[in-house]
Amino acid sequence: MRLWTLHPRFLDRQGLLAVWREGLLARAVLHGRTRGYRHHPQLERFRAHAEPSLAIDAYLAAVHEEACARGYLFDRGKFGPLRPVAGIVATAGQLEFEWRHLLRKLAVRDPALYERWRERRPTCHPLFLLEPGPVAPWERP
Repeated sequence: MRLWTLHPRFLDRQGLLAVWREGLLARAVLHGRTRGYRHHPQLERFRAHAEPSLAIDAYLAAVHEEACARGYLFDRGKFGPLRPVAGIVATAGQLEFEWRHLLRKLAVRDPALYERWRERRPTCHPLFLLEPGPVAPWERP
């Protein structure tokens, strides 16, 4: 499971489809609707949020928005109504770690997209608030 800190605009088709599917799985876990992935480290920052259900819905909303902008038909009914929600702090080290990880994937899966993004600086998913700091402790090196 990878719930990217990166803005979904940077993901290739495969990455966008995967984050949608994995975000829906994370939502099911946070709502107690599945027994698998309950202890997945990517969920720590959502569980630590004061309103985990609203946070995951906000996360999915941004992925949905990106998918719609690309002409994909992701089902809006898969997540709840949007309400104002506090952001989740993410570190610059985590963002950079994910950026390098994504670029390695794109170099293989989509070289044209890799060339487009490789000189850019990434931005966060709208749910996250970027602060200085290292890679998250729950991240697998």
